[in-house]
Amino acid sequence: MRVTERVGAEVVGGVARWWPLAVLPGVCLVAGVVGWVLGWHLGVDNAVYRSGAVALLRGEPLYDAMSLRAEPEWARLPFTYPPTAALLFVPLALVPTQVAWGILGAVTLGALAVAVSVAVRALPDRPQWMDERVVLVGLGIVLVGLEPVWRTLFLGQINLVLLVLVMVDVLVLGTRGSRFGGVLVGIAAAVKLTPLVFVGHLLLLRRWADAARAVGTFLVLQLLMLGLVPHDVAAFWGRAVQDPQRIGPIYWAGNQSLNGLVLRLTDNADWSMRVVVPIAIVLAVPCALWVRKLAARGEPLPALLVTAFFGLLISPVSWSHHWVWAVPLVVFLLSRVRGRRDVWPVAAVVAVFASCVLLVMRNGLAVEFEWTPPEYVIGSAYLLVPVVAGAIVLVKRSRSRL
Repeated sequence: MRVTERVGAEVVGGVARWWPLAVLPGVCLVAGVVGWVLGWHLGVDNAVYRSGAVALLRGEPLYDAMSLRAEPEWARLPFTYPPTAALLFVPLALVPTQVAWGILGAVTLGALAVAVSVAVRALPDRPQWMDERVVLVGLGIVLVGLEPVWRTLFLGQINLVLLVLVMVDVLVLGTRGSRFGGVLVGIAAAVKLTPLVFVGHLLLLRRWADAARAVGTFLVLQLLMLGLVPHDVAAFWGRAVQDPQRIGPIYWAGNQSLNGLVLRLTDNADWSMRVVVPIAIVLAVPCALWVRKLAARGEPLPALLVTAFFGLLISPVSWSHHWVWAVPLVVFLLSRVRGRRDVWPVAAVVAVFASCVLLVMRNGLAVEFEWTPPEYVIGSAYLLVPVVAGAIVLVKRSRSRL
């Protein structure tokens, strides 16, 4: 009886400690059901995911004149993801649009908790006050206030789920030598192509088998879809993937990539990527060296962050809600706080991503082309975070050598 009582007490204690983490996901689920009953407009991007799955099940083309009659009129946007994404989103097609938003919202908040937990555990030299429970409950709630996080939740985006797949793969499975290392990166890349940058990260870490499994998983999923919907696969790789404008004007302020900045500076020039690619090649060298050095010093989380932010900078499109990598960045910066002088980097990053500055900027209807120089600086707030951080590191390193 004593053993049973002790186990029961531990279970009850665990529930008592972690129950706050279930509140917000529960709210999302309830809101989804209520939104379905009342006809609320919930999760326009989630509706795009669901529409792709519905089209796949009905045999409709994904990239041509997809009818989207399964979706309400306010949610009828083009499907812009690889055909494999439509397959992975099939569970969303089993419930109404708003309910699907509630489910994805609950999963997103769960992913946020996992991301914080994995980040904390990847920092063996963190201060004692960074107890995992305190950070998960306290910091997790605060991080919902970051614009990339709440916008991902509000739109019904998949960004935090993909982030967790990558973090678990690189920081958990990889460190344990799991034979499934790389598989989650491959799955993430099959949903959105941008996680392919982490194959390069695995190669830099000399995790050859993991990199091979990531590429293999990605290719197997492509071949599976080629067998199921060859027309859609040909349409995506032959046409849709080469047209980022399918997702709307990518010169908008919300596109916080170098390509977005160049487009705003050049009035939407069609040669913008010819400027970005050479810049990306130049940046790749110091970033690769930095990743290798951090990994050699036993700092896997900051090494992963370097790759993540490099990917966000060089991607043709990095909408503000793609910048959910601010979550593990804040956790990492908090672990470096040892005195008052260490607080300002955390405060600066939180201020940038919680300020919603991109929402208050003049934007839309091509007004970005009329920005003043100060507006260009403020309107590039997100992409300036890794640029400024990299510059600070270089300056400190130069001073230490003097």
